Parts: sequence; C-alpha cells; structure tokens
Amino acid sequence: MYNRLITSRHSVSLLAGLGAMLCITALSSLGSAIQSTIWLIPPFGATMVILFGLPESPLAQPRNIIVGHLLTTAIGLSVAALAGVTPWSMGLAVGLAVSSMLLTNTTHPPAGANPLVVMLAGEHWDFLLMPVAAGTVLIVAFGVLYHRLISGQRYPKRWL
Repeated sequence: MYNRLITSRHSVSLLAGLGAMLCITALSSLGSAIQSTIWLIPPFGATMVILFGLPESPLAQPRNIIVGHLLTTAIGLSVAALAGVTPWSMGLAVGLAVSSMLLTNTTHPPAGANPLVVMLAGEHWDFLLMPVAAGTVLIVAFGVLYHRLISGQRYPKRWL
C-alpha cells in the first residue's frame, strides 16, 4: 500500500512538472517565433503550479486564471496611470487586486503579482491583451488538452 501511494504521488508530481514544462515551453516558443510580442510573464510560472499540480482547486479553474490575471493587470495599469509608481501606489495596487479577486470570486494567487510586474516594468494598456489575455487563454486551453489527453485528471471542474 505504501509503495503504491509513493508511486502514485511520484507519477502525479512528474506529470504536473511535465505539463508545466510543456506549457511554458510552448509560450516561450511563441515569443521566440513572434519577436515583436511577449508571451511570458513571471506570474505565469506560478500559475503552472496551480493548474498542473492542483487542477481541481477552485484557484485553478479557467475563470480564476483568466479573470484573475486580467483584473489584477488592469488594476496595476490603472493605479500606475492615476498615481504613478511609488511604494504607496504599488501597495495600493496589490491591495486593490487582492480585494477585487476576493470580491469577484476570481482568486488566483499568482495574479496578485501582476500589478507589480506592470508597474515595475512600466507597461502600457496593450500589455493587458498581450501577453495577459492571450497568454491566459492559451494556458487554460493547454491545461484542458493536457489534463484530458495526458494526465487523466478532470479539468476544468467548472468553467464559470
């Protein structure tokens, strides 16, 4: 029994790592192929942990991944446009992002970093579409295919 449990845990862990590797490789390859666009942001790496390691979690569901990333990025862009980039505005943006995800039931912890990414990198509104909107939609699509065809885990548990 113990050996079966260890083997199962190892299999799930290795499959999660494989899914994360393949998804980030695909996004990175798109960035290399289309030189004028960015397809990766650091929070996407953290999204991989939840999507491939905990696909049944409410935090891993498509609505949470896509809306969570879009909402927090828009908040970061808005605060930067209205208040500039200061320690206080960065704190305000992250606080508003956390509150907004909780209020809208779209909590996705990796997205909490998006306001900082936006503000520290000096991004503009086009960042919301590329890489955030396009990237999250591709991540979710990849997750659906990967879990249905390779990992055998049920994903998504719910769409909306």
